[in-house]
Amino acid sequence: MSPIPRRSLLKAAAVAGAATQVGWVLGQEDAHAADGRATAGPGDPVRVSWLEDGGLGAAAGSTFGVPWRQGAHPAGTAFALATEDGTAVPVQTWPTAYWPDGSLKWTAHAVGPTAAGADRFTLAPGTPATAAKKVTVSRSQRKITVDTGVIKAVIGKDGTRLVESVSRGATKIATDGRLVLLRQGELDDGEHATAKWERFDGEISGATVEQDGPVRAVVRIDGKHRKGSRRWLPFSVRLYFYAGAESFRMVHTITYDGEQTPGRTKGDFIRGLGVRFTVPMRDAAYDRHIRIAGEDKGFLTEAVQGITGLRRDPGANVRTAQVKGEKLPDPATWDQRVTTRLKYIPTWGDYTLAQLSSDGFTLRKRTKAGHGWIPAGGGGRANGFGYVGGVSGGLSFGLRDFWHKHPAQLDIRGAAGDEAEVTLWLWSPEAQPMDLRFYHDGLGQETFPEQIEGLNITYEDYEPGFGTPYGIARTSELMFWANGATPTADALVAQSAAVHTPPQLAASAEALTSAGVFGGLFAPVDRSVPAKAKIEDQLDYLFTYYKDQLEQRRWYGFWDYGDIMHTYDEDRRQWRYDVGGYAWDNSELSPDLWLWFAYLRSGRADIFRFAEAMTRHTGEVDVYHLGKWAGLGTRHGVQHYADSAKQQRISTAVYRRPYYYLTADERVGDLMHSLVDSDETFLVLDPIRKIRTEPYEPDRNALSIGFGTDWSGLAAAWLTEWERRGPKAAKAEARLRSTMATIAAQPNGFVQGSALYDLDTGKFAVESRPVVGVSHLSSMFGLVEMCAELIPLIDLPAFKAAWLDYCRYFNASRTEQAARYGSHFGTLLLFQGHSRQDAYAAAQLGDTALAARAWEKFYSSDGYTRAMVWNKTPLTGPTVLEPGYDNLEISTNTTALFGLAAIQNLALVGNSIPR
Repeated sequence: MSPIPRRSLLKAAAVAGAATQVGWVLGQEDAHAADGRATAGPGDPVRVSWLEDGGLGAAAGSTFGVPWRQGAHPAGTAFALATEDGTAVPVQTWPTAYWPDGSLKWTAHAVGPTAAGADRFTLAPGTPATAAKKVTVSRSQRKITVDTGVIKAVIGKDGTRLVESVSRGATKIATDGRLVLLRQGELDDGEHATAKWERFDGEISGATVEQDGPVRAVVRIDGKHRKGSRRWLPFSVRLYFYAGAESFRMVHTITYDGEQTPGRTKGDFIRGLGVRFTVPMRDAAYDRHIRIAGEDKGFLTEAVQGITGLRRDPGANVRTAQVKGEKLPDPATWDQRVTTRLKYIPTWGDYTLAQLSSDGFTLRKRTKAGHGWIPAGGGGRANGFGYVGGVSGGLSFGLRDFWHKHPAQLDIRGAAGDEAEVTLWLWSPEAQPMDLRFYHDGLGQETFPEQIEGLNITYEDYEPGFGTPYGIARTSELMFWANGATPTADALVAQSAAVHTPPQLAASAEALTSAGVFGGLFAPVDRSVPAKAKIEDQLDYLFTYYKDQLEQRRWYGFWDYGDIMHTYDEDRRQWRYDVGGYAWDNSELSPDLWLWFAYLRSGRADIFRFAEAMTRHTGEVDVYHLGKWAGLGTRHGVQHYADSAKQQRISTAVYRRPYYYLTADERVGDLMHSLVDSDETFLVLDPIRKIRTEPYEPDRNALSIGFGTDWSGLAAAWLTEWERRGPKAAKAEARLRSTMATIAAQPNGFVQGSALYDLDTGKFAVESRPVVGVSHLSSMFGLVEMCAELIPLIDLPAFKAAWLDYCRYFNASRTEQAARYGSHFGTLLLFQGHSRQDAYAAAQLGDTALAARAWEKFYSSDGYTRAMVWNKTPLTGPTVLEPGYDNLEISTNTTALFGLAAIQNLALVGNSIPR
């Protein structure tokens, strides 16, 4: 297994042996800095530390979330942050969630770059320290100006210049920050290339200040890409600034709204997608420097006009200064055989690093446009970082997940002239155009019966016109530094590391556990007895397996990175990447939750980063954000948007909540807020239209909605909006209460399965006769977690009773089911995954028999039972493309449910584990 990072070991050691207090408790206003005037409430300080070492001090700052037990701190409480030795650290605080009694549930905290000087901190109620340099924001009719105390950025409210200028003192380091889109209207599907490109510029429709200091400022810019009268490809860009920082961060999102028709070569094909800045070049050509990162700490280190390696030597001190990026001595002091011939030494103004795959990049340069390119090196995986400028200042720039989300590219143009142009290409124009057309011609599946036949052979739920990318999105993260001089080699390495792995502060696993958030369904890692230790080893095995498969199978790419595969092909020793619904997983059976719960209880940085990438992907690429299916996600398939099952169970906010509350990430917050009205989507699309046996037409006042995968997704969005006090919080709370009450009022409660929902009242119609409508999938997409959060939040005893009955009877015998509900539940699956419902009911009711059944179903029903062999079979060619290993018993459905059942059973009935 891969080693656990040192900081994760420190965090784990800090919580080892801590008493676990499992609580059944659950619970934004405008973000602002706490003013320190509120009265501090009770509560112990929370320990906070860095997830990793890399990049500390180079990044602008860090934002992290902390949970609080209900009633611990009233709204308005101010918090102070200090290092272990008691040194106060300036911090900005704002609430991100509230408990029903109005007390703080989650708070977000921002620190500037000075916090990088310590490893561990404590956070407690108190007056925050004042930053020596504050970030300030000023507004005018057409501009927003942000000043960190070190750099000043002028941001446009209209036009095409998102960032008009970035200055350091009186020196402009960069200007004209803008978005670039290259469109190719026709693909070259043959040997004769005729396609033409056209350039679109990002046009601003509005800019908003979301936070204005004193430690953190956030500006959001929205718009579309424009050429002439056409506007398309909406973008949303957020710029983050921290007090005392010389850098800023950009979070860039595009939503695809073009046309690509299967079988046709004409359409809206993205040929290049980038962020571009102009960098003034003030210094002599020999005092201008290029730095481009390769792998790890490798760098191309050059001057625009090199004076090393010449036939004549200018002097050792001159050569040494140029390599270090320092200002050269007056040329009059050089060997004059060099000085008098400077005009004959070429200046290299253009550089390109192209990462067209996850495994290789090429680097080349030329003197200027119209002249030939010269190879300058290459390698495997570039960090996506560079610098252009001179001894009087310059711009460092970086694109996170550069090789992970290939094809990507970095361009420097014109560095030998008065202005250099830097472009960070999120999609490299040297790659093939972005082809999002559906991958087959339908195979004659025109009718529902034909489509069901197709489902029965490839597991793909196909329907004409449904495999469209229209409305999917992708978010990228970039960083920029306005340097007062060419940075030292060590400074560049730190900046590059901060791009690759942005420093992240995090509360301890003990703090996350003791607050009782997320339903209290996790507890710190516990190896106190052999039975528990064995399960912990198995959980570690599974995470390591998927982390290794990501690398072995190259699950990378702009649209793919962050997802994992669904099912393995034992014959090909390959995941079924090309077989219908067995390919990309798209959150099937909640691997997102497994990973987040695994992090919450362990504090492991590697798990956090894996889950972070999945959250970014599944919330953006697997969900529609525009069009008639906005608010719905797509079931697993060969392409992330290919399957015709568009459902709440994929778009559900339950998968985004942990990342949002741990980081206060505004983009993920947007995604969850956008789902508040997603009950309206049931008017547009019936999720079970192909298998209905009775006539049904969607009706605003009588929509068929299931209590499992449908309602759990709606409830997650409503809960999040309510506890964040979002703009629609009142509606969200009312919807929660009305749907919970009318589910409980059904003759068979949750076992009823579904009912007709009224969009205007937010209530389910109460059926007149009892029905048994149980599916093994109903509670496997966040329903377990939602009910665990909602039951203590909203006092509805009938709802709690209905849920506990569902938990008690799913894994009961058919005789017991029939005795309680009039008939048994039919043929069921996923008993191991449902063992956590036995555990929940056992903990709620104090039922030792249910606790015993939870462990019996966990160990001996289906899934990874006691018979599971936890081995690794080595694989080499010619059996597989790349050497590695596999385990034929591993499947993602089983992994996700085993992981969740193991974590929740240990938290709820760990003391009842068979020894």
